[in-house]
Amino acid sequence: MIKRTKGVTISQVADAAGVARSSVSRAFTRPDMLSPETVERIMKAAEALGYVPNHTARALSTGRHGNIGLIVPDIANPFFPPLIQAAQLEADRSDFCIFLGNTEENPKQEDKLVGRFAGQVEGLVLASSRLTDERIRAHAAQLPLVLINRDIEGIPRVLIDSGSGVRQAVEHLAKLGHRRIVYVSGPSNSWSNKQRRTAIRTAASKFNMEIEIVPAVLASYNSGRNAVGAILASGATAAIAFDDLTAQGVLAGLSEQNVSVPVSFSLIGCDDVLGAVTYPGLTSVSNRSNEAGKLAVSLLLEMLDNRSIRDVRYVLETHLVIRGTTTSALG
Repeated sequence: MIKRTKGVTISQVADAAGVARSSVSRAFTRPDMLSPETVERIMKAAEALGYVPNHTARALSTGRHGNIGLIVPDIANPFFPPLIQAAQLEADRSDFCIFLGNTEENPKQEDKLVGRFAGQVEGLVLASSRLTDERIRAHAAQLPLVLINRDIEGIPRVLIDSGSGVRQAVEHLAKLGHRRIVYVSGPSNSWSNKQRRTAIRTAASKFNMEIEIVPAVLASYNSGRNAVGAILASGATAAIAFDDLTAQGVLAGLSEQNVSVPVSFSLIGCDDVLGAVTYPGLTSVSNRSNEAGKLAVSLLLEMLDNRSIRDVRYVLETHLVIRGTTTSALG
């Protein structure tokens, strides 16, 4: 048995595993360059000795920090925790750490965080960025960058196509007999919001339905709750909300007005993060945020190894998940 000691060096791990120092380094940074058997032998020796890679020393010698940044607009929104977790797990597979930034829907704060992270990370993932295209392009020119839910040509991006699921949602409401519906919108600078609004309008026109837009400004419970007055004033019998959090607020506001869901009004959310815990269960457009987080980090790590990657566009389709908040319109 190998005795654990303090201040274990890479040379000691190499001696214990019977390999060169360079092989130990590759086992922690580029395991794909070694055989699985060699990697396993090195890892067992490192664990037995209590060896922990020194990322600071690696940064000084190679210019690589072993860190990547992930910036989201609202860490409290249920859409983002699965994305963050999947991104972290994918980064950890390659021995990278994630620096997490939360902008609170503020583009100035996002710009500030990108600047702060730039000197400490090898690349960035911007999820649902609220920055202008110009600012994003400027940052992408400085360091490797991947976007989630922002479609900017020339920058690698992962897009959750909620439009496909939203079109199914409008068709579902049309089949149930609804003829006038409301879209409770999200942030005006959100790519997903623009995509969903366009999809709803296109589908509503196809099914000869009237559509009215009710702005909620922020994606939040209170925004949805406060939008109920305008929703009811529109004369609509159904609503599609920008996300489940907003829909949850709408559901509460309708209850306060003694409007029964689904008997008197139908409601659909987007992202499917709260559907299983609301009452009635919320009909919602599926959420693939965990897949987006994993794919974005995988793409970023690939970029770090191959700087020639410039314009890659992955699209993840969505679908409607029907639960208890949708029913036929009265009359």
